[in-house]
Amino acid sequence: MMFTRFFFEKIDRAGWIFLGLLAVTAVLVPILNLAVPPSSAFHVSNTAMGLWGKYMTYALLAVAVDLVWGYCGILSLGHGAFFALGGYAMGMYLMRQIGPRGVYANPILPDFMVFLNWKELPVTWWGFSSLPYALLMVCLVPGVLAFVFGWFAFRSRVTGVYLSIITQALTYALLLAFFRNDMGFGGNNGLTDFKDILGFNIQAQPTRAVLFSLSVAALMLGYLAARAIVTSKAGKILVAIRDAEARTRFLGYRVEHFKLFVWTVSAVMAGIAGALYVPQVGIINPSEFQPANSIETIIWVAVGGRGTLVGAALGAGIVNFAKSWFTGAFPQGWLFALGGLFVLVTLFLPKGVLGTFTDWWGSRRTAPKPPASTATQAAQ
Repeated sequence: MMFTRFFFEKIDRAGWIFLGLLAVTAVLVPILNLAVPPSSAFHVSNTAMGLWGKYMTYALLAVAVDLVWGYCGILSLGHGAFFALGGYAMGMYLMRQIGPRGVYANPILPDFMVFLNWKELPVTWWGFSSLPYALLMVCLVPGVLAFVFGWFAFRSRVTGVYLSIITQALTYALLLAFFRNDMGFGGNNGLTDFKDILGFNIQAQPTRAVLFSLSVAALMLGYLAARAIVTSKAGKILVAIRDAEARTRFLGYRVEHFKLFVWTVSAVMAGIAGALYVPQVGIINPSEFQPANSIETIIWVAVGGRGTLVGAALGAGIVNFAKSWFTGAFPQGWLFALGGLFVLVTLFLPKGVLGTFTDWWGSRRTAPKPPASTATQAAQ
């Protein structure tokens, strides 16, 4: 009963359209890939499906960022770290599934450990032969890191640009750590050469179709979870914290607790996005920790519409589609185009694509209609 009430009372029209399109996409794209022959104009290639699946994981990451930035005012420049940690957890599981099929045919150690003369599997890798354990780590590692970081940051009342800089420093520290070979995570090359998942060939068309549908389903669930939070009583307090944190604290609310909750949930969502990203892309390396990736995520949210959730996902799709086209046509000019896009959106579309369209549509519907006599005279 409560679940039905949430659907009909908490999800707005844009949310319904968004969920409907995603549901159709989750079913239609795999069908067009598997059932339609390549000679048909309606066939979706493996490359296109993999690319769109990657966009779905980016959209989930954007929703996670919008949850903390758009509704709580926390400008995070470190969500790329949570995304990468979730990706590494999934990558470690996939590496353990290779077994003796690796280059060095070692049933326990991944190839890079054999190459570096490691004698035994590090403690950090224990348990990753099990998918349930790996999925637990996908959520637990980013969540615990976010909780510990947020506990100290929010209790110390670090806000604004100072918090943004600290999150970026956290990401950069993890980047340097994962580059080291002695950390046991593949160093500069990272984790790759995955073979299968749950015994299914990871490169097979059916497997990739399932991964695509799972990515779409995760985006839908992530949106519903975020929407449930922002439309609740806690969501109203988050908006109050965003708009007037000192006044909200004066009213007696434990601001740091609300921040810590939404910050941790957002980090877990980012970790799940990273876990779905890795098997579709086929590699995870320290470059995913680059601070530039987190900054680019902020641009996705700004382009789509901060504080809308749907707009954040839309922005991720728009920017990454443009990136795919631009890097093919003008590979040296993408960063300039990205910077120019952000400036244009900031100056002319401060509410993003979705926010601007919503305002325009609302003003059009509420605009007074001209009197009948005036309309008749104009027609004559």
